[in-house]
Amino acid sequence: MKRVKLGGSDVEVSEICLGTMTFGSQTSEADAHAQLDRALEIGLTFMDCAEMYPVNPVRRETVGGSEEILGRWLSKPGNRDRVEVATKVTGPSQMVRDGQGYDGAIIRKTIDASLRRLQTDRIDLYQLHWPVRGSWSFRQNWTYDSSGRSKQQVLDHMADVLEAMAEAVKSGKLRAFGLSNETAWGLTRWCDVADRTGGPRVAAIQNEYSLLYRLYDTDLAETANAEGVTLLAYSPLAAGLLSGKYQDGAMPEGSRAAVDKTHGGLGNLGGRKTARAQEAVAAYHSLAAEHGWDPVHLSVAWQLTRPFRNVPIIGATTGAQLDHLIEGFGKTPSEELCKAIDRLHREHGLPY
Repeated sequence: MKRVKLGGSDVEVSEICLGTMTFGSQTSEADAHAQLDRALEIGLTFMDCAEMYPVNPVRRETVGGSEEILGRWLSKPGNRDRVEVATKVTGPSQMVRDGQGYDGAIIRKTIDASLRRLQTDRIDLYQLHWPVRGSWSFRQNWTYDSSGRSKQQVLDHMADVLEAMAEAVKSGKLRAFGLSNETAWGLTRWCDVADRTGGPRVAAIQNEYSLLYRLYDTDLAETANAEGVTLLAYSPLAAGLLSGKYQDGAMPEGSRAAVDKTHGGLGNLGGRKTARAQEAVAAYHSLAAEHGWDPVHLSVAWQLTRPFRNVPIIGATTGAQLDHLIEGFGKTPSEELCKAIDRLHREHGLPY
């Protein structure tokens, strides 16, 4: 598998990343470790986690569980030095620290807590899961209000956080710093503050990106290209929508939507499962079939054709799902197919 560098850092990773957010909920520890072994076999060495995982649902009593499962695998002889590990500190959430979010003082503690759970002495990429000022991600773009904090408050917060990050990098606990669910303005300001204070520059930004969700294509892509930041694209299958398993009202047993509904949720994949989204999925499936592509493989491979550096984060509840994803690695859609995808995007833009 090809290797890429994260931004201007010295962290080199596989061009595709394995997400671990279901480790400890929908994916047992044994299955999780089998997935990690399988990934390593084919050169997929980059693993992404977060302190609040597992998800679906997030529960106070399970916070940190995915890091612990990943940590027990990392502790096995030879594993840690063969992989790159990313994790995240949680933004304001009642499930973690009673909604306290993070500042420099908290981050000094959360880094050490993640290191203990991961059973390692270093984290290759440490990310802010979402901004403390709020975010338009997670379908909040329809109603997001950005008027809550003054510019100076935000800049002071960034300087405080970057001071803690700089200490952790200097001590060897962290190799690189990243963002998640950020805006173009936020990314620019983080880079500016880092340049002013000598803190670590942003190496990567982890935002949602898929055939169905392409908000990154405009302001963020331009900003990231100019600042030398790599996109870590989460939900490249739109939380499973692009697999087609939810078409025609289907709700497969054990699927993310079904599990969410079992735990009192709406089962709408965080607002992604809309009538317009299902129309778009049908169109992309038809296009994939016309060109002889598996739609799951096309959804991931297309991302690697984009005009900005990006690393798709795949996720698999089961080993069989991971094997299916792996079958598509190394394939590249033709220029003709990519142009056809752009035409469909114009017809089905922002379907959720």
